[in-house]
Amino acid sequence: MTLTISVLGDRPDLLDAFWGMESPWPEFMRHDPIGGLFYGNLEERFADFVLVAQDDVGEVVAGAYSVPFVLDGAELPDHGWDAVIRSGLLASIQGSDPNALSAVEIAVRRDRQGTGLSSRMLAAMRTNAARLGFDELVAPVRPSHKADVHEPMASYAFRTRDDGLPVDPWLRVHVRAGGLIDKVAPRSMVIPGTLEEWREWTGLPFDRTGPIEVPKALAPVWCDVEHGVATYVEPNVWVRHRTSG
Repeated sequence: MTLTISVLGDRPDLLDAFWGMESPWPEFMRHDPIGGLFYGNLEERFADFVLVAQDDVGEVVAGAYSVPFVLDGAELPDHGWDAVIRSGLLASIQGSDPNALSAVEIAVRRDRQGTGLSSRMLAAMRTNAARLGFDELVAPVRPSHKADVHEPMASYAFRTRDDGLPVDPWLRVHVRAGGLIDKVAPRSMVIPGTLEEWREWTGLPFDRTGPIEVPKALAPVWCDVEHGVATYVEPNVWVRHRTSG
């Protein structure tokens, strides 16, 4: 399939179609309180870091989001996804010079998933990072099959097949593209909510205190019936990609 990939800053006319794509994520993930700091400022502050893909007939079929941020030291933050979005927005507001670039999300239209678009968008994101002067693209990766495996991320992230590639398909895409698994971000995304909110997001009763297994979650959600709240702490896996050399 012929794919035309544009920088959103150059094609603001594609924004409505871009937002019109159905979200591939479970409902509860749409309620991370940090996420709005990026998506709500996407057009105004981060449009040069967002890519939009169109197919042969001009329909928007995929998007790739990234954010420039300030990395303090060499080690990537334990609070991965949330950390880079907070840092990126603060840098933009304060006029600070970011020294790192992180992927935030690759989204593929549901009817085009499984066609290799994710890997093509990843390659395009690396190319855009180099164009913008970054020699590395980092990514707090959400392993695609971790939700089906009851195993700590600290071990799952580093499990490999006989050929040495990761057992997880999405991590495997990153490694095949030249990425290096760096570390686990144990609290990459934190989603708190009332029990009523979690019931609405998941359709589950949330009627007992303790860990609750939620479909498509990478770790159990902790439910506190006595206090009427539940909190999800999602681990991700940091991957580093060189953009040149």
